[in-house]
Order: sequence, then structure tokens, then C-alpha cells
Amino acid sequence: MKRLMMAAAGGAVLGLVTTTQVAGPLIAQEASQNGSLYEQLDLFGDIFERIRAGYVEDVDEKELIEAAINGMLTSLDPHSSYLSADDAADMRVQTRGEFGGLGLEVTQEDGFVKVVSPIDGTPAAAAGMEAGDFVTAVDGESLLGLTLDEALEFLRGPVGSEVIITVVREGEIEPFDVSIIRDTIKLTAVRARTEGKAVVLRVTTFNGQTFPNLQEGLKEQVEEAGGIENVDGFIIDLRNNPGGLLNQAVFVSDAFLDAGEIVSTRGREPQDGERYNATPGDLAEGKPIVVLINGGSASASEIVAGALQDHRRAIVVGTKSFGKGSVQTVIPLQGDGAMRLTTSRYYTPSGRSIQALGISPDIIVEQPRREPVDPNAEEDEGPQFRSEADLRGSLGNDSLSEDEIRQIEEDRARAEAAAQLREEDYQLAYAIDILKGLNALDLQE
Repeated sequence: MKRLMMAAAGGAVLGLVTTTQVAGPLIAQEASQNGSLYEQLDLFGDIFERIRAGYVEDVDEKELIEAAINGMLTSLDPHSSYLSADDAADMRVQTRGEFGGLGLEVTQEDGFVKVVSPIDGTPAAAAGMEAGDFVTAVDGESLLGLTLDEALEFLRGPVGSEVIITVVREGEIEPFDVSIIRDTIKLTAVRARTEGKAVVLRVTTFNGQTFPNLQEGLKEQVEEAGGIENVDGFIIDLRNNPGGLLNQAVFVSDAFLDAGEIVSTRGREPQDGERYNATPGDLAEGKPIVVLINGGSASASEIVAGALQDHRRAIVVGTKSFGKGSVQTVIPLQGDGAMRLTTSRYYTPSGRSIQALGISPDIIVEQPRREPVDPNAEEDEGPQFRSEADLRGSLGNDSLSEDEIRQIEEDRARAEAAAQLREEDYQLAYAIDILKGLNALDLQE
């Protein structure tokens, strides 16, 4: 026993000596680092004074400092930035769902302005802008070398004014110009409609209106269908949804989950992490769900898709999402400005980070590119076929009642509408077909 105690004591002493030997260099190293930091701050002050005194033109000192702050933040990652008082006010308005502009969600990639997605129902969407487009110039002025905020200043302007943006698009040999008229952007966060027997919930953004809009739209469509038993299932369309508020992504996910983790966030320090869990209650009442995503689905959209996919509550269809797996915190600063700082990464329920990887669909379905329509070309209606019913003197069908015949005609009309939808939106039509198949299997069980 004495030997054990001595060994323990000896170990404690050895540890103390070792710690004491290391502490000296650590203190010296910390002092050296602090000294280096102060030297760099002195260097910044020296450069600032030299610019003020010797630059060829007078400079705005406030703008100079704001540019330095923004440069410090943007050097971290594409989503951290400084917001002036005007920019911070604009951001608060946007999260409420109404603002002026083109309707483009953009980021910066390798010094170029890249479109994350055009927003539904906005001038940019009407002009044919697409996720993945690069904006290289505005009204002939090159954006190369500008910060994202500086580039956005070129895109902003009075409502009703025209802007010509130069676009580089994958698959197009030459850059081309797009004319867009600026307008007040009023976002309807969720648009609900019924296609066949599928309820389609088109979620365009995650702002303060998103969950209330979704809840109300879903309820209205189910009531119009005559009850949940008359619905095949639900399609949550997140294509070209650039994201938004984290809490709204949690609310939307929770709407279709009864229990379990929705998303977790992890910062640099373990105590900074948060975990969000679902509460009982499923608005879809167990009906099948298909989630549609594409390369324009980012951030909050990926939280919803990842949560429903990991819980096997939904089948994810489309193409790989954008891959923004980080969370930004907006920190108010003096002078009414703000700092948007990346403070954590988020993880889906299975523990995967999708940063730079995106959500991979369960079923990959590409959306065919629309061929340009030649207005001078004659419409080709294809071969016209006649049926038995078109023949003169053909026999009638005496085995079906009028109600049965009417039902067949209604089914045929729905099939024709579905075929038309495949021409207009192949991915959505594919999702509806999946719901039909899942509903048929459920009825057979």
C-alpha cells in the first residue's frame, strides 16, 4: 500500500515538475504573440494615417474604416460581412418579407458574383435568371475585384428603373445581357396548390411568414380536397430556395415529424452547440412526402431536406443541393451597423455536415433545359390517331354506367394534365408519380 501511495505521490511530483518546466516557455510565447498582435495593430494605424495624409484624393475616413472591417470579415468566408446602418436596415426589412430589388439571392465565388437562386415571382425569375449563373457586369461596369456588398450596390436602384446585367452561364459559349426592371419584391413564403391528388407546397424562402403560410396553405388544400383521405401525399418544393431563418426551418421540419432531432449546431467551443428536437404532431398525418431540391436549394432548405431524409419521413428528389452548412449570427454594432459572422456549422440528425457537399437526393432527377422557342416555326402537333369511337356507326359501350364513364373521362383528363405537367416541370411531375405509387402500395396493404 505504501508503495502504491509513493508511486502516486511520485507521479504527482513529476507531473508538477514537468508542468512547471513548460509554463515558462508558454508564458513567454503568449507574451510574444501579444507583442506581435500590438505590432500589427500599430501597422494598421500607421497605414490608415498614411492614406489620410498622402492619398492622391481626399478620403472618407468612415468609409475607409468600414472597408477595412469588411475586408477583415470577408477574408474569413463568403458569408461573413459588415453591414452598414443602411444594409442592416435593409436586411431587417427582407426578413419581414418585402424589399426593393431584382429578386436575386447571390453569393461570391472566386471573386465572381454567383446566383444562388432567383426568387419566385420576381423580376429576376421572370427574366430567366437561373441558379448557378455568374453576374460579371452591371450596365457595362465590371464587378470583378469588388466585394459582394460593393457588387450589390450596382444591382440596387430605384423601383421601376432598368438594369442590364451581363451573365455567364454553363452551357452557353458567350456571355449574354439580361434586361431587368427593378421592382418592390413582395415575398409569398409558401404557395400551396393541388396537382391531381398531390398537395404541392412551394416554399420560396424562410422568413417570418414561412411556417404560418405553410400551415394555412396545407389546411386549405386538404379542406378543398374533402379531407386528408382524398390526398395522395405532399410535395415540399424547395428548389431555388436560398434559405433564411434557422428557426423557420426548424418549424417546417417539426410540422412533419413527431419526434427526434431536427438539426444541431456546433460552434468552436462545445458549450456553443445547440440541438433542436421535434414535438408531437404531423400536419401530413402520416401521408407520404416528397421533397424537391436542386442546386439553388441552400441553408435552411438543406436543414429541412436533411431532417426529413434522415428520419425517412420523405423521399428527396431532384439534384444535389447548394451545400451551405454554416450558421450566421447577426451582431448589432454601434452606429446602427451590424456584423454578420459565421458562428457554427449545422448537422443533420444523422450527424453529417453538408458544408460544401450538399444534400444528395434519394432519386436523382435532372430538369431538362428548355429549348428556345422559334416564333416563326410552325407548330408540330404530331401524328393524329383516330379511335374506335371516332368511326361512323361504331358500337356503344353498354357495360358501364354513366357515372363510371364520367369517372373514366375524369381519370383520363387527369392523366393528360399530368402529361402536360411533364413538359412544363418534369421534376414535379416525377414527384407526383412517386406519391401515386406510394399511395397505391398503401391501399394494397
